[in-house]
Amino acid sequence: MLRIQDLIIDTRSLGSKLWLVSIEPAYSYQNGQRTNEISGYRYTVALPEKNLEKIGVKIDGAKLMEPPENGFIEVKFDNLEIYFYWSNNQPMVAAKATSISAVNSKN
Repeated sequence: MLRIQDLIIDTRSLGSKLWLVSIEPAYSYQNGQRTNEISGYRYTVALPEKNLEKIGVKIDGAKLMEPPENGFIEVKFDNLEIYFYWSNNQPMVAAKATSISAVNSKN
């Protein structure tokens, strides 16, 4: 039987623009408990084509950019994947990528 975790969500469903609004450390877990070890960073992006809904994108390793000083900055991700997981018997949506970079404005 196909499981919900086996489905691949098309990243185009997020829209064509991703606005970075904040960055937070992502911690490792052992035996279901959070440790103090930082495993990467979660880059929270607002989705202007989806009523500014937000999604966090985890990237393992060192912090790759600084949070925007005021408001947001448009970004793009390399190897972006969106997936489902279960928490407290509820389906949740999450994302991961291998890299992030600012989109150069032509203004």
